[in-house]
Amino acid sequence: MATNLVARWRDWSGDGLEHLELREGADAIVAKSVVIATVEREAFAVQYRIECDLEWRVRKFEIQKIGERALRLASDGAGNWFDESGVSLPNLAGAIDIDISITPFTNTLPIRRLSFAAGQSHEIVAVYLQLPGLTVTTDRQRYTCIQPGKLFKYESIDSDFTRDVEVDDRGLVVNYPGLFRRLL
Repeated sequence: MATNLVARWRDWSGDGLEHLELREGADAIVAKSVVIATVEREAFAVQYRIECDLEWRVRKFEIQKIGERALRLASDGAGNWFDESGVSLPNLAGAIDIDISITPFTNTLPIRRLSFAAGQSHEIVAVYLQLPGLTVTTDRQRYTCIQPGKLFKYESIDSDFTRDVEVDDRGLVVNYPGLFRRLL
């Protein structure tokens, strides 16, 4: 039986808003979202769709700044990525997850995909999408479980960025200090 969920976040400054619809079905997990954001004084809107297998591995991804061409990527779930024409993207090799700079939802992907005991850490490589320019790179990250099902430390391994991220029982961010707050 499919489960559906709606979540909304506001960015810390109060200028941005995200509306997400999450459907956990019998054969896939699909997140669809619209984000209104202001980054570096540029106001824009983005819609994205992430399709995962039942193990929370990203299989298809699409993002589009409103009024611009969409970026579509696909993965085999084992760290191999392809563009919309099926051309291999070796620069993204090894990444299982997607991390979009303007949303807290993408933190849910590794939190749900990986098993965590209290104090346990996992290092991942994520396909990182930096907005507003829609720059695509990879980012090495570490998640450490502080309190199972409640609190995780997020660390960017290649920078000094770190935050303790509060989540709900479904792994959705409730509070990401300095960046996002859950409204619904």
